Amino acid sequence: MTVHVFGDTRVLTSRSLRHILRSPDTIITTAVTPIALMLLFVYVFGGAINTRSDTSYINYMLPGILLITIASGVAYTAYRLFLDMQGGIFERFQSMPIARSSVLWAHVLTSLAANLVSVALVIGVALVMGFRTGASVASWLAVAGILVLFTLALTWIAVIAGLSAKTVDGASAFSYPLIFLPFISSAFAPTDSMPGPVAWFASNQPATSIVNTIRALFAEEPVGSDIWISLAWLVGILVPTYAFATAIYRRKIS
Repeated sequence: MTVHVFGDTRVLTSRSLRHILRSPDTIITTAVTPIALMLLFVYVFGGAINTRSDTSYINYMLPGILLITIASGVAYTAYRLFLDMQGGIFERFQSMPIARSSVLWAHVLTSLAANLVSVALVIGVALVMGFRTGASVASWLAVAGILVLFTLALTWIAVIAGLSAKTVDGASAFSYPLIFLPFISSAFAPTDSMPGPVAWFASNQPATSIVNTIRALFAEEPVGSDIWISLAWLVGILVPTYAFATAIYRRKIS
């Protein structure tokens, strides 16, 4: 049974990836906005922002840009899932001898692959803009692991939106708060420079601990408790959203 599920997921993931390869503008569009934000913040606002750090501003703000890249990219998962629901693809899959869970996992794995490509493009542009890191292979792997968990957590939220939406616009609208969240965090400026209530929210929301962890890994500095807080947030979001999305999907196809 497990082999059957893996085989079906592989086939359906290949189908979804082929759709993206035929329309690479999805990945390009996902990367354009974060790249534009990098250019804006580094070359326009960067000189006016005091990060109280001796690192360059591109090094300081890149972790937040990576989170925004992923938050932008998962909107396409909700969009594609909504179109499949409206187009009757799910009904056709139900009439075939395939594992039902493979349909959702195909969308999730496609989102993961597409977002990692977008993240790689953004990091490539950041390197051209002056981003430098002495991070070890282990640190890079840790950063990759955190970004994968972040992508999976947000993608399962996207699955819920795609399954529940009534319109195309509604399917992707959920991503706007996710994109905005890193702006109220330590991604672009220290949280202690913000007004009291804003500083409290920024210090205690998930994006800040994730950004701080990635920034420390890139700088080869101690990550402290931030990594455990990040993992707690990510797992705490991933597990219930996966369970909720699966429950909605079963109700839809029952």
